[in-house]
Amino acid sequence: MESFGDLNSNSHGHLEIGGQPLSKKEKVIIDTDPGIDDSMTILMAFQTPEIEILGLTTIFGNVSTEDATRNALLLCEIAGRSGLPVAQGSDEPLKRGKPRIADFIHGSDGLGNISLPPPKGKRIEKGAAEFLVDKVSEFPNEVSILALGPLTNLALAIKRDSSFASKVKRIVVLGGAFFASGNVNPAAEANIYGDPEAADIVFTCGADILVVGINITTQVCLKDSDLLELRNSKGRYAQLLCDMCQFYRDWHVKSDGVYGIFLHDPVCFAALVRPDLFSFKKGVVRVETQGICVGHTLMDQGLKNWNSSNPWSGYSPISVAWSVDVPRVILFVKELLMKP
Repeated sequence: MESFGDLNSNSHGHLEIGGQPLSKKEKVIIDTDPGIDDSMTILMAFQTPEIEILGLTTIFGNVSTEDATRNALLLCEIAGRSGLPVAQGSDEPLKRGKPRIADFIHGSDGLGNISLPPPKGKRIEKGAAEFLVDKVSEFPNEVSILALGPLTNLALAIKRDSSFASKVKRIVVLGGAFFASGNVNPAAEANIYGDPEAADIVFTCGADILVVGINITTQVCLKDSDLLELRNSKGRYAQLLCDMCQFYRDWHVKSDGVYGIFLHDPVCFAALVRPDLFSFKKGVVRVETQGICVGHTLMDQGLKNWNSSNPWSGYSPISVAWSVDVPRVILFVKELLMKP
């Protein structure tokens, strides 16, 4: 796919072909709920010289927030990055009480029930929202956030600092199901459903936001043959990840009839590092917070000049992934996962 266009364009509703790949080291914070595909992504990020990871912040979703923190610390230690800050986030959504946990997809420990030892390290005292605000303030317009779970921590950061949206460089979100069926129910995708109020705050905050929904990520699958190739490779984390993926793969067979795994989080990471492998459409996105369609993401595509204001009026458009170069994204993922 040819690379041209600009993710920072103010155009509304038209299709854009990607942006340029990263040309210099980009400071990144990963907000995460590891999770098997989160684990793949974090280890891929550690293998990517173009980015400097400032820290991990944790959130509920695939596991509880406490378990997400444990897994984040463990992944840092596995990667030889035990000094990296891990800041624990919110235990629950903004308004909905007990969080929904997807242990039936990722195992009770979030890592495929492969009985890894507990981490030796500890999380930092600072909470996730405070850590996000402090780092974005320390490096204004330099920090990108890769948001791989429900958006509670980011919403709390926006509430904490009214200038957060203008100081963050970019927020790349895994979430939503744009004009496609959800994966929690027909209306909603899991990360947005996990805290729809937070997602609506983030999507309307005015920051430079890029969203990758499951209408994109479910096009990108590592099949059984790819997983075997990975296991037989010299990849630094290949054996570990393949062990984790067995639980995840078996769930895909039962749930979707797919003999392999969808690469949700790794595809979102690819959109951060290699936006040239995607096309995007810009538009205002709102999230439903009531009724049977809670968590539904609906984008104004800019196809009509409205006669009067509506709930989409007056907000800044964000970039929504519209198409993906599947073979090249799979190649990108496999190259990082097989890297010695």
